[in-house]
Amino acid sequence: MNEGSSRLLDTINSPDDLKKIDSEFLPQVCNELREFIIDALSCNPGHFGASLGVVELTVALHYVFNTPYDKIIWDVGHQAYGHKILTGRRDRFYTNRKFKGLSGFPNIFESEYDAFGVGHSSTSISAGVGIATAASMRGDDQQQVVAIIGDGAMTAGMAFEGLNNMSALKSNMTVILNDNNMAIDPNVGGFSEYLVDIATSGTYNKLRSEAFKALEKMKLAGPRSKEMITKLNNSLKNLLTKQTNIFEGLNIRYFGPVDGHDVQHLTRVLSDLKNIKGPKVLHVITKKGKGFKFAEENQTAWHAVGDKFDKLTGELLKSNTSSVPKPPKFQDVFGQTIVELAEKNEKIVGITPAMPSGCSLNIMMEKMPDRAFDVGIAEQHAVTFSAGLAIAGYVPFCNIYSSFMQRSFDQVIHDVALQKLNVVFCLDRGGLVGADGATHHGVYDLSFFRGVPNLVVSSPMDEIELRNLMYTAQLPDKGPFSIRYPRGIGSNIDWQQPMTEIKIGTGRKLKDGKDLAVLSIGPVGVKAGQVIAKIERDNLTIAHYDMRFVKPLDEALLHEVFQKHKRIVTIEDGTVVGGLGSAVLEFMADNGYRARVKRLGVPDEFIEHGTQTELYGVCGFDKEGIEKAIFELLES
Repeated sequence: MNEGSSRLLDTINSPDDLKKIDSEFLPQVCNELREFIIDALSCNPGHFGASLGVVELTVALHYVFNTPYDKIIWDVGHQAYGHKILTGRRDRFYTNRKFKGLSGFPNIFESEYDAFGVGHSSTSISAGVGIATAASMRGDDQQQVVAIIGDGAMTAGMAFEGLNNMSALKSNMTVILNDNNMAIDPNVGGFSEYLVDIATSGTYNKLRSEAFKALEKMKLAGPRSKEMITKLNNSLKNLLTKQTNIFEGLNIRYFGPVDGHDVQHLTRVLSDLKNIKGPKVLHVITKKGKGFKFAEENQTAWHAVGDKFDKLTGELLKSNTSSVPKPPKFQDVFGQTIVELAEKNEKIVGITPAMPSGCSLNIMMEKMPDRAFDVGIAEQHAVTFSAGLAIAGYVPFCNIYSSFMQRSFDQVIHDVALQKLNVVFCLDRGGLVGADGATHHGVYDLSFFRGVPNLVVSSPMDEIELRNLMYTAQLPDKGPFSIRYPRGIGSNIDWQQPMTEIKIGTGRKLKDGKDLAVLSIGPVGVKAGQVIAKIERDNLTIAHYDMRFVKPLDEALLHEVFQKHKRIVTIEDGTVVGGLGSAVLEFMADNGYRARVKRLGVPDEFIEHGTQTELYGVCGFDKEGIEKAIFELLES
């Protein structure tokens, strides 16, 4: 195809179609792909800046490599929209992140081009090493494996574990380090600064290239001389930048940095790398939000847009423009409350693994920069770092999204709970989160934390209760303490009430009743209360209890419930396996009670993406599902 006047993107339904286009027209393909992404997301919001930043890289990868035989693994997957569009999903892209539509992340069940399912950071190198090792074991020396990882994701320990093993196994694969100095918020830490040093060392890269050419001419660049060449390169890097290249220090060939927005140069570089066996790193410099000036200028705000927007002005088109005051987001209640507490308790510090704006710890970081820490995408470190602060007498509030807390479960047990340290875990995004889907639903924390000795496990029903639990958790001798709350807004406009201590392990009876008892935990209790108010009649009364804690359980309250009621509904925005409902059944069995108990919550399966309301319906604990469960139990 030689003409550049028609719309080339419309002719591309697979990477094979892309390969038919002359390389001189690839910049046009990139421009059209970028415009398509902007158009689509202006009407159907989603992750934005990351995909714009890798348009040229995406086109170059699919132009050079033979996918799906060659494997391209996107780390996290925020940046994979262009990849989806070029691999046969352009016509369905309008369904992205919608219920029953395309996933917002690469998904092996969605397309053969999605080589590995992702959603959490820093997994691509390890997965790539596994795939490359499998190719080697079956004698396939032609398959190419490419892992694309951002400089933010490279701050996680798992990425370094993968690099170390890639070096040890001499894996035939390429790691592309997409360096834009951003994760969601700006990257922090020594590694980010280190990449800047490499990127600015043009002298090193020029001399390195000339040294290799000279060695090749002298026929000194054969397999036996690999170790000697690596040492020479390390010495050269050390001489010019006064530090060793960490990749080449691991015997991984390092190439770059190169301009990540020059698609033609990228195709030439990638074509050359295909012919070099063994582990390799290509360092690519990109700009997050490239091609949309509003995203380039405010990369954090445009990482993911939650509203439709005007693509010409950048104006967000708010779906709800009502002037009626709304309750705050739970994350903002946390952000404001930790500052209030820290102003009175000088021992309080805040910690987040790379999500300061997402969890609103940025409020504390702005007001108390010496007492709030962003440790990078490193949940395991965040927990043990908090343990170190606690053992030294501080009270760390470690804020981690529920689905990411899974990654640091060992540290919670070994470094915090075992030592009875007063670390307060604030788990944002607890429950079903919506369009991000199965990789991001925070539905397991109540269950997996219930089995940890010494750990208090709680969930507030509203913003006032969140503040009271945070106040309680920072008081002396409270030990390890978990507080989980959901994504989105609460239910109280007048939420900034004076904080009071809550006795650990106590629930509360919200209303009495004689026909059935509803036991809820967390904000789903607000919804349950609305349902109860709707369906009660003169001859029907329903008791409602807010449990607040799944560990320790309020046993006195449960004795009251089982002594008065033979029909009980438990409701939780979490998995029914091992959660509140399981705890209630265990209590019933241990104490010899008999009752009919209906558990509502997330079933024992992975829940897809959609709006939170849609997913509550799928799981059966939306308002209609709660009402149905109550009547079914009453009629049984």
